[in-house]
Order: sequence, then C-alpha cells, then structure tokens
Amino acid sequence: MEEIQSQSDNYRSSSSSASSPSSRVPSSNFFYLRKPGSVRQPISFEDSPEWEDTDIEVRLEEGGDSINAATTPGSPTLSKLNSGSLPSPPLPEGAVVARKIAGASVVWKDLTVTIKGKRKYSDKVVKSSNGYALPGTMTVIMGPAKSGKSTLLRAIAGRLPPSAKMFGEVFVNGAKSHISYGSYGFVERETTLIGSLTVREFLYYSALLQLPGFFCQRKSVVEDAIHAMSLSDYANKLIGGHCYMKGLPSGERRRVSIARELVMRPHILFIDEPLYHLDSVSALLMMVTLKKLASTGCTLFFTINQSSTEVFGLFDRICLLSNGNTLFFGETLACLQHFSNAGFPCPIMQSPSDHFLRAINTDFDRIIAMCKSWQDDHGEFSSVNMDTAVAIRTLEATYKSSADAAAVETMILRLTEKEGPLLKSKGKASNATRIAVLTWRSLLIMSREWKYYWLRLILYMLLTLCIGTVFSSLGHSLSSVVTRVAAIFVYVSFTSLLSIAGVPALMKEIKIYTSEESNLHSGALVFLLGQLLSSIPFLFLISISSSLVFYFLVGLRDEFSLLMYFVLNFFMCLLVNEGLILVIASLWRDVFWSVVTLVSIHVVMMLSAGYFRIRNALPGAVWTYPVSYVAFHTYSIQGLLENEYLGTSFAVGQVRTISGFQALRNAYDISLESNSKWENLLVLLLMAVGYRLVLFVLLFIRVKKNTFMHKLFRFHHDTNNPR
Repeated sequence: MEEIQSQSDNYRSSSSSASSPSSRVPSSNFFYLRKPGSVRQPISFEDSPEWEDTDIEVRLEEGGDSINAATTPGSPTLSKLNSGSLPSPPLPEGAVVARKIAGASVVWKDLTVTIKGKRKYSDKVVKSSNGYALPGTMTVIMGPAKSGKSTLLRAIAGRLPPSAKMFGEVFVNGAKSHISYGSYGFVERETTLIGSLTVREFLYYSALLQLPGFFCQRKSVVEDAIHAMSLSDYANKLIGGHCYMKGLPSGERRRVSIARELVMRPHILFIDEPLYHLDSVSALLMMVTLKKLASTGCTLFFTINQSSTEVFGLFDRICLLSNGNTLFFGETLACLQHFSNAGFPCPIMQSPSDHFLRAINTDFDRIIAMCKSWQDDHGEFSSVNMDTAVAIRTLEATYKSSADAAAVETMILRLTEKEGPLLKSKGKASNATRIAVLTWRSLLIMSREWKYYWLRLILYMLLTLCIGTVFSSLGHSLSSVVTRVAAIFVYVSFTSLLSIAGVPALMKEIKIYTSEESNLHSGALVFLLGQLLSSIPFLFLISISSSLVFYFLVGLRDEFSLLMYFVLNFFMCLLVNEGLILVIASLWRDVFWSVVTLVSIHVVMMLSAGYFRIRNALPGAVWTYPVSYVAFHTYSIQGLLENEYLGTSFAVGQVRTISGFQALRNAYDISLESNSKWENLLVLLLMAVGYRLVLFVLLFIRVKKNTFMHKLFRFHHDTNNPR
C-alpha cells in the first residue's frame, strides 16, 4: 500500500505540474471535479443547464411493451456525481423528430469470457464484469486496445465466436432470455457496403431482405432510418462514387452501416467502435446523431477507444476496462470523481478519456522507459512517470470498495427482481422474397460495376478478336483440322483463364453475404440461388458475343444449330468456371491467394485437357485419373470438336474419303457416337451444379457451425447459471 500511495502522490503532483508549469494546481480546480455546493460547467458547453442531483428509477409497467426511466431524488448510496450525462447540443431547426422506440433494460452480472490462447498470461478476456443499460441511454465500453471491449459487447449481445466460453448472466427486461431476431441490431467495426448503390437503394434492399410486409411499409422504415442517422443530404448519392464522383466520406459510410440495422427498429443497438477511422468532426457528428437516436427510447451499447471532451460529454454511462478487469462502471461524471478519489485527478487541459487511458494503458510503460534516458539529459520531459500496473490495481481496489459499485449492485437487483415484457421477434422476409431481392440487386450492381463486369466483357471481346484473327480463314481442308483443334483449345482455355479477372467482384459478393448472414439477413441457399440467377444473363451475354466473333472469324460450319450448340457449350463452360471461382474464393476469402490457386488449377487442367497429349496416351496414375476427368476443358473442347467434325468427311486424293472422326484421331480424342456432344454438355451442366453444391455445403457448414456452437454455449450457460 505504501508503494501504491507513493505512486499516486507522484502522479497527482506530475498531473498538476503538467496542467500548470508554474505552480501545482489544487485538486478542486481539476476539470469536471464537482464539490458539494459548487457546480462547474464543462468546457465547450458554456450554455449547459446546471446539474441536478437525481437518480434513475426503472419502472416495469404491467402489460406494457417498454420500460420507463423516471427520475427520483438521489439515493444516499449513490455518489453525488451520479446525476446524468452532459446534455447533447441542440438539434438544428427543422430537424425531423425520429419515431419513438420501445427500449429495453439490459443487465450483465458476473460476466466472464474465456478464449483459449487469446492472451499470453490468461485465457480470461473479460473478468467478472457487472453493469446495466437503460432505455434511452448510451452506455459506452471504454478501454485501451485488447482490453476486452469488443468481447464484452459480443457477450452481452450473444454473438461470441465458437471458441469463446461465457460464464455469468445476461438479463433483458429482467428476464434471462435470448434476444430474438429483429429486437436488436449489431454493427461490426468494419462493415461491407455496396458502393454501386445509393444510400436509399442500399437501405431499401436491406429492408426487403429483413422485413415481412408490403413494399410501402418498407419504404417508410427506410425513410425513418435515413432521418434518424441524418443522411437526408446523401440519400440519393452512390456510396462508392462513380467515375469522377467521389463516394461518401467515412463518417457517412459509418452512419449508413448503422442505418441498415435501424430498418428493423431494434429495441437495443450494439455498435463496435462507431468512431472507427473518423476524424474529430465526424466523430462528434456521429455521437450527436446517436444521442438523438437514444432520445427516441432505443438502448445503445457501443465500444470506444478514446474520445474528445465534447464526445465524452455525450455519454450516459461508462464501463472502463483494462486487461479484462472492470475499473469502473457508472455515470461519466462519477468516473472523473472516481479517478480523483483514487489519487489520479484529471488535469485541467486534458480530455477525460485521454486521462483515463493514460492511467490504465500498460503500453505507456514502454514510453516511460524510452523517456527516462532523455530526461536525464534534458531534465523533466513529461509527466508520464507512473507505473500503470499500480494505477490499475489502485483503481480496481478503489472501485470495489466505493459507493458506485454498491449502487450498481443495487440497480442490478432492482432491474432483475421482476421480469418485464419479452422482446418478440418481428418476423422475417420469406426465402422466395429474399432470392428475388438478391437477384434484382445483383443485376443492378452488375449494370453499374463497369470495372468488374463491363470491362470483363470488353476484354473477352478483345481476346476473342485476337484469337479469331490469328486463326482466320482456315478453310475446310484436311490440313486445317489440326489448326482448328488448336484454335478451339486456345479459345476455351484462354477465355476460361480470363474469367479469373472476376475474382474481386465475386469476393465482394461473398463478403456482402457474410456481413448479411451474420445478422440473419440472408442464408446459404438464398445467396446461392440469387447469385446464380443474376449471373446467368451476364454470362450468356459474354458467351453469345464472344462465340459469334470467334465462330465466323475462324470459319466454322455455317449451320444455325451448330452455332447454337457452340454458344450453349461455351456458356456452360463459363458457368462451371464461375462455380469453381466461387468455391476457391469462399475457401480462401483473400483475392491474392484465390487468384494464385485458380491460375494453378487452370494450368493443370489445360495440361490434361488432351491437346498437348492425347487423352488416351496420358499417364494413367494422376493425369488421366482423376485430373483429365475433373478438368472441364476436356468436355468443352471435346463437345465443340464433335459438334464441328462428326458427320463430315474429307477427300484424300481423287477417290478415297475419310470421316471427320478419322481426321481427328491423331489430333484429339473424341467419341464416334452421334449424341456424344450432348453427353459432354450434360457433364458440364452437372459440374456447374456440383461446384455450386460444394459452395452451398461450405457456406452451410460455416453457418451451422456457428449456430451449433452458439446453441451449445447457451445450453452450458443456462445449465451452469440457473435462475
């Protein structure tokens, strides 16, 4: 205790000297520090009303669908500082008042989360955390990096990864139950938005995927979400921009990702790092918008690393974490008093959040070590001279014995002694509706994504034009057979290889699916069918345009039925290839490794396709079985050659003729049967279906694994923590 006291005194002295170089500033002058009988106004809020010492009483109404928060005279057990958060700046004139939302109270009690291998010294990421959140308030989880903020947020929301185990209890409206679909929204730190859609279109398609009901009703909730997040000025702008038009700034993009969850009108909204990658102005605008949203009755939870003084003043309650330990839970002003009581008052000119993180972030110890040698040569360099481990132990011990911790326990007992109304599911859109929405949305995206779709069409046309001019005017003599085989092989192989250029677009689709599936907006079957139906028109456009150019430049047989088979064969080839790309992309989830893997697979398939060496002459161990039978090039080329040469004959001299099959015998291995080309087309169709079934299994296993682990986790949690 002597060590702790000496460190605290040293820090108090250094903090004072940092704020006033000439003299030590008395503790009563510290920013936000309130004394009985004197109310100090916060910086940048000179016109704020005086604080009233009140406490929050939560009242559960019988038969109601919400929890009302009422103000009552302060309880003796509560700190004088627990009087509420700083008032938010006034809304601009003419602002649209958002629709009221029935919030919900949330309580977490003795919450511990363990993740094996997550930390070096302990598997406990969150340790015995207690807290609560009330309707119409913003509760922030603050702490340095790797302190357990996101883990605690996910634990409360019931979205922990399968590798995590949770111990403790979470109550919603006083009941220990799972939060149903549509009752809450969760916004990830990094969300995937569709840049080729406008803000209104993006939210409208999200509403169609999430909500049952009529289209007019969905339009109304979209407009409500746009107004709630102050996006009216950006509603008709493309999220990612177009040509020379810039996309939305990062702050507006973040608000769009939050608005997507608001279309469900959730009772509780969880946001992981709402100020991620935002500058100070965007951060303040974001928090004012969230404060306005909380005023409608929604219960807001979010994590934050640090904030400016203005942003800090908008918080209602703060949960301060360091290495998984709860150093404080309570109202924002009380946190300042807590640090002062522990011997670490906030300097006058320092942001409260900066001061908190400076005291509890162990990374500052390395900065202290770096500064010591510099201080020896240049005197006093900084006030950063306190051991953060001592500060953490002091703050934790002070909080456990404080009136704030007792007040939290009292409030938890009050909120859980009686069960309130259960949050009911709001229903889902049908799978047929979701498939239709995804198909139409993907078609709209394809029509606007010139880089990944229209540019690919141009590249296909240029490649086909190059191949066609190289092999043009071959004629129909016996000597042209080998050259025509080479032309068809080059056409099928090179165009299939060019399809790898679509990896970024397909990877983006998978990321969008992953983002939507995590919030139950989509499913594996819905994504599979929607992607297939939307890709068919684009692939058919490529196949018919490329096939026409190649067919007539090379001079293949001039029959309409043969031309249609050529187009259909090449279309099936592209469909198979896209299925293969989707499988590899879903496995890697990385553009670079997906491209490397696909190029390697295509090279192996081209080697075993029967052109460089006839299929019957390939080594049987690997190249014939199974590689040549797995390569779709084999069936496509074989079907096209059978389409061109079966039923034809070539003159050898003036008397003798040979069939097309005999002419091809030494160049490529084909079947003599008349319907063999249709069998090859059927094999291509089965391969296209097979690759998509593999994709479905991969996506389904990933979803079911997470669902099963969540159910298993909840079973063990309910078993170990009976009510």
